[in-house]
Amino acid sequence: MSAIRVDKDRCTGCGLCVKACPFRAISIVENVAEISGDCRLCGVCVSACPVGAIEIVEEREEAVDLSEYRGILIFGEQRSGRISPVVYELIGKGRELADELGEELSCVVLGYRIREQAEDLIEYGVDKVYIYDHPLLEIFRDDPYAKLITDLVRRIKPNIFLIGATSIGRSLAPKIASKLKTGLTADCTGLEIDPESRLLLQTRPAFGGNIMATIICPNHRPQMATVRYKVMRKAERIPNYRGEVIELDFNPDELPDRVRVREVIKGEAGVNITDAEIIVSGGRGLGGPEGFKLLGELAELLGGAVGASRLAVDEGWISYPHQVGLSGKTVKPKLYIACGISGSVQHLAGMSGSDFIVAINKDPSAPIFKVADIGLVGDLYEIVPELIRRIKELRNKEGE
Repeated sequence: MSAIRVDKDRCTGCGLCVKACPFRAISIVENVAEISGDCRLCGVCVSACPVGAIEIVEEREEAVDLSEYRGILIFGEQRSGRISPVVYELIGKGRELADELGEELSCVVLGYRIREQAEDLIEYGVDKVYIYDHPLLEIFRDDPYAKLITDLVRRIKPNIFLIGATSIGRSLAPKIASKLKTGLTADCTGLEIDPESRLLLQTRPAFGGNIMATIICPNHRPQMATVRYKVMRKAERIPNYRGEVIELDFNPDELPDRVRVREVIKGEAGVNITDAEIIVSGGRGLGGPEGFKLLGELAELLGGAVGASRLAVDEGWISYPHQVGLSGKTVKPKLYIACGISGSVQHLAGMSGSDFIVAINKDPSAPIFKVADIGLVGDLYEIVPELIRRIKELRNKEGE
């Protein structure tokens, strides 16, 4: 591992390194160069220093005894006392990986009055559920959660640690990985065990979803990954599965906690597309942001949510939370209606698991038709209004 150091005795505070740094990571403090965390170790400042006061050194890392690490640990994320849906998908994949490795599957849950919820996880094939139950843990905060989970990981030494790629998981996972000095693969869409090395093969989209990268962590433990929601198969209940619930104690006064939550306000955010059973999505064929008003009307009639292709989001026609695809969200609704979406590989990967797909596009050769259950070739501005009219007509007849 590389690090950059400043020899304070030799530094003259001339400021040449400040001018040379392309990342603005250096400042002069009390006549000595000070390097911030924005440093990328490019080495430009080393060459720029006229007195040789800055150097990049290789720090020796302590060897990790990989044989001490066994088992798979899942972060049992909860919100308002309920286990998040992504946890059941992680358990399903975790059980599969654990069986292949011949190791245990465990889960850690932090919250308040969550024992009953935690116990229920055992019936999905979890061997051990670790619980931290305290009023201080009712609402997620990075500091206390990271401290307690890091302590547990150091104690039980799991081989693999999986966390949902939710807003909570994306905030928590990097902090834990940093404390444990291990690698982290973010936003995984695939997890497999390599039959020869027995390492975890962690697959995720890269370069805006244009390629799929497979990443390994051969020298550090645990092998950590955050996993996208709706890409893994949900675990099924295993009647009479026998597991163990372990309640863990801690001293609240010793927990770091830089944040005080005064009030939690839940806004009207609409339907989350990852949870929606019906999604009406728009792409390039809409021609502009006005088209999403039409799709919104159809989605509202159907009780669904509005989705979008990456191009529509990049053009500013609709906000990022609506984006479906490898660089957006992966969805599995009962009905997916694609309007003016040609069907790039990245978009198809994010919605092809839908139960039923309807595609509307002028181009009969559009790739979206290859995955569609029903394809409508034509102008969406003629077809969608007609769909809306027919749905309203049928509902009026039902109401008579």
